[in-house]
Amino acid sequence: MIVVTGASRGLGRAVTDRLIESGEEVLGLSREEQDLPFETIQCNVSDYEAVKTVAKKLRQEKKELSGLVNAAGIASMNLAITTPPTMTQKLIQTNLVGTIYCCQIFAPLLIRRKSGSIINFSTIAVALGLKGESIYAASKAGVEGFSRAFAREMADFNIRVNCLAPGPIKTDLLKGVSDEQIDAIVSQQIVPKVFQPDDVCDLCEFLLSPQSSSLSGETFNIGGV
Repeated sequence: MIVVTGASRGLGRAVTDRLIESGEEVLGLSREEQDLPFETIQCNVSDYEAVKTVAKKLRQEKKELSGLVNAAGIASMNLAITTPPTMTQKLIQTNLVGTIYCCQIFAPLLIRRKSGSIINFSTIAVALGLKGESIYAASKAGVEGFSRAFAREMADFNIRVNCLAPGPIKTDLLKGVSDEQIDAIVSQQIVPKVFQPDDVCDLCEFLLSPQSSSLSGETFNIGGV
């Protein structure tokens, strides 16, 4: 089984759909209770006890976990000095703390199997240092730093940890972003285009597969920097 957080929408939903199409058993975690065409549990990843409850359920059902995709996250394009403290806390709690909680709590299920792959989502805004995304980028830079160190901690258990850092992807997340803002970001990428969710799904499938067994502790910037 593969656990995917943020599975109800955006890249999390796209990755979940792709994995199911490929024949994988997937458990999706969603912040809000929704009627989805796959097994889903309502879970706020920034709530440690809620995540523990999910892991306990998997143990009770004797599910064998082979992968974890931490796709849950929120974004906010705003200058740091005009970002409300509540939004700052929400960005850090969801993007960074939520990722850490899920890694801490689900990793023992992978350790029991003595193999597995964890994919944490970052953003190309970290590498590009994008104006108006400083706090969002800070939360994701934390994810990248955590993932590099966590990869070393998990290496003895044959568990790989990598980050995907997409540029603009055609999902609901871009609805509130102007074409001018998107163009400004894309122009800084080595591959100057807006990508499709399938581009991310392809990489996710690869990083979850045995074919990527030599890769760990890496951050892959989709679009290039």
